[in-house]
Amino acid sequence: MPVVQRLAAAALLAALPTVHAANAAHAADHPPTNLQARTWAATCASCHHADTAPGAKLPAQTLPPLAGRSQAELIDTMQAFRSGARPSTVMGQIARGYDDAQIAAIAGWLSRQPQEGP
Repeated sequence: MPVVQRLAAAALLAALPTVHAANAAHAADHPPTNLQARTWAATCASCHHADTAPGAKLPAQTLPPLAGRSQAELIDTMQAFRSGARPSTVMGQIARGYDDAQIAAIAGWLSRQPQEGP
């Protein structure tokens, strides 16, 4: 690898911590929007039917619906999956992809959705 490319790569690697810190500071000053929360929560719907109320009749082997559940319950559950305190096959991997602000935003959006029953 030519010297110029090595220097450029080293400069980029040296800048990464600064970029990460800047992104973290920006996230602290700008909490997630409702649209962002809705977009993140949409990924839950394919398995959890996020628009269906707890207790509603769903096809066999469907995971529990999330609409209208307590925000605190949803946050606690996601954090338990993320930390590994609650065993899972897939949810631990998914939860590790979100930070605390994103989890709170997703939980808040889901908790505000109407519970539609049969």
